[in-house]
Amino acid sequence: MSNIVVFGAGGTAGSRITAEAVGRGHRVTAAVRRPEATSYLPPSVKLVTGDATSGRSVRELAPDTDAMVVAIGGGERGLWLNAARTLVGTLRNLPAAPRIIHVGGGSTLLTPKGTRYLDELDFPDEYRDAALGQADALDFYRSSADGVTWTYVSPPPLEFHPGERTGHYRTGGDQPVTDDEGRSVLSYEDLAVAIVDEIETPRHTNERFTAAY
Repeated sequence: MSNIVVFGAGGTAGSRITAEAVGRGHRVTAAVRRPEATSYLPPSVKLVTGDATSGRSVRELAPDTDAMVVAIGGGERGLWLNAARTLVGTLRNLPAAPRIIHVGGGSTLLTPKGTRYLDELDFPDEYRDAALGQADALDFYRSSADGVTWTYVSPPPLEFHPGERTGHYRTGGDQPVTDDEGRSVLSYEDLAVAIVDEIETPRHTNERFTAAY
């Protein structure tokens, strides 16, 4: 049993990660900005006001925690880099600091040409700031996260939606995992399975991984 803090536990990804972890018997603290709006989380969850971009919030939640999951969204480009900097800067100064699991963007994965999906000419403008923000966070972890343990998790770049929990998936590195038809598909529910699997049995320490069917 692990003690897990989920920042953004009220969101699409965070709520599923929270439910998956609780279902496996882990102790979960749901850190959200508006606890009153998250009554749909499992009753065993400890619900607190928390912010991944606040050093004070991270410091208060860190003791006796095994993993801090960053599943935040809905902000401007700087949000994800700010969160990464805050967690790394705060946790590297603490004894027995928890591991960081950052739920990142699929558009930071590489195309067969070796370029990022977010740099494709047809990438939707409405998602560009968020994609660039997640790319900034990944670059920061890779270049400046000495002294902490982290994992950055990318879903598929295109076909990633709420759906069925199958409990099955395959993992890869910087390029999408594809099926025989060249598609990379995963549900939010199975992304949560992959993340909790990684917390229970670390296989991608200080690196990025992706998952799909």
